[in-house]
Amino acid sequence: MWDPKVTSLPPFDPAAAPASPLPLFTTWFADAVAAGQPEPHTMSLATSDEAGLPDVRTVMLHGAEEDCWSFATHANSRKGRQLAERPYAALGFYWHVQGRQIRIRGPVTTAPPAESLADLHARSTGALAAALTGRQSAPLESLEALAQASETAWARAQEDPEAPSPTWTLYRLRADEVEFFQGDERRRHVRLRYVRRGEGWGKELLWP
Repeated sequence: MWDPKVTSLPPFDPAAAPASPLPLFTTWFADAVAAGQPEPHTMSLATSDEAGLPDVRTVMLHGAEEDCWSFATHANSRKGRQLAERPYAALGFYWHVQGRQIRIRGPVTTAPPAESLADLHARSTGALAAALTGRQSAPLESLEALAQASETAWARAQEDPEAPSPTWTLYRLRADEVEFFQGDERRRHVRLRYVRRGEGWGKELLWP
């Protein structure tokens, strides 16, 4: 399942885990970076449409604090429309260099417009240009149309690094449930799940 040339499975003692999931997430994230995990900030985002059918894609983590995990997209994109209809989502991280997964579920809210704008302007010129191109998930008539719109957006992003993109939205998932999975070479995988209980957290082990 894991190639020992690229994966090293560290021990994980759930009895020593902190009382809430965010400190453990922060530690595992730092471990993944130190172990050379490519793009550890990428994650799967699962939503559902108006019929309740699932949808999933890979996005970037924009921050994690106070038991909330943040990401951003256009409000009029497919995932933005789905979140408006059903504001609940799931996130999935997979860090193969240590055989670790983290699964997170919870309700999603939007940040105030000023925070969404600050998030956009904290990113690269290319990210701003992509945001200014807009129309995410809309049908595209041709690659030439994309190239033309992109060139215009790049020029504007370079000329005005503070340019707004009205549909750009920062989303925050407030976790109800967070599961940490540590792979084991004997398939005795350790699964620790945090479940929100009021303002605190409960912990339980799961069979692999």
